[in-house]
Amino acid sequence: MEVSLYLEVKFDRKDSVTLYKFKKLIRELESKEGRGTELISIYIPPGKPISDVIGYLRQEYSTAANIKSKTTRKNVQDAIESAIQRLKLFNRAGPTGLIVFSGAVPQNGPGKEKIEVYHIIPPEPIDIFLYRCDSKFYLDPLKDLLKEKDVYGVIVIDNEEAAVAVIKGRRIVEMKKFTSGVPGKHRAGGQSSRRFERLREMSLNEYYKRVGDHANQILLQYPELKGIILGGPGPTKEIFAEGDYLHYTFKDKIHAVDTSYSGEEGVREAIQKARDFLKEVRMIEEQEMVRRFMS
Repeated sequence: MEVSLYLEVKFDRKDSVTLYKFKKLIRELESKEGRGTELISIYIPPGKPISDVIGYLRQEYSTAANIKSKTTRKNVQDAIESAIQRLKLFNRAGPTGLIVFSGAVPQNGPGKEKIEVYHIIPPEPIDIFLYRCDSKFYLDPLKDLLKEKDVYGVIVIDNEEAAVAVIKGRRIVEMKKFTSGVPGKHRAGGQSSRRFERLREMSLNEYYKRVGDHANQILLQYPELKGIILGGPGPTKEIFAEGDYLHYTFKDKIHAVDTSYSGEEGVREAIQKARDFLKEVRMIEEQEMVRRFMS
């Protein structure tokens, strides 16, 4: 006997009703327990072709034929086959991915298991492909969605390119890249050189303004923004920070770091170099919570 359940989980951290339903779902899945390795968990990241996943499960089905226990072998293969049939409803994982739980759940003693299949559209993107067989469903990635995630902006800029990103928890959730189109410094002397430099400075100012406008547009969408990591090689980041390119509310949130790169690679480098800053922000928040509690 197979029992099916489809869940499209959407919740708002500020909405106690949807948050309660999500927690209830996790508790229900936690309560399921099989014998041996008869419960399988499949996490599929956004955009992954389902045909690839089905091919992978076919291999696991063949491998399961080597399980010595006849009952366990049958239950694992039935769970895999049920998961495959469920996945055939999809062409590819959606924008947040897809999660499938399938397994033989005991009812009234050994030999009386029933296959239960759940598929879940997660409320936020999952960034792993994972297949696991165990006596319990693997729920850690789902539980991670419940955790409050700190939000930081990252701006990396030099005179040739820039990138603006948002990091939420450990993930980069948004990124926009720019090129300046500004020519390098003119080496010739005389009046034409001075005119060239004036035009170049005007072009740089327009470029900084363009990056700042997009950064403001992106980062103002996150009222919970904890800070902004500003990186880049050379003095451009300081010029950008001291100018009126960013929204005034961001001025006290900026932490500058030197990076060897700009653009997307610079974003990842800036995040690595700002780890001490991120820890310090969390420590200050914890101290403030203690202060409020004690007062």
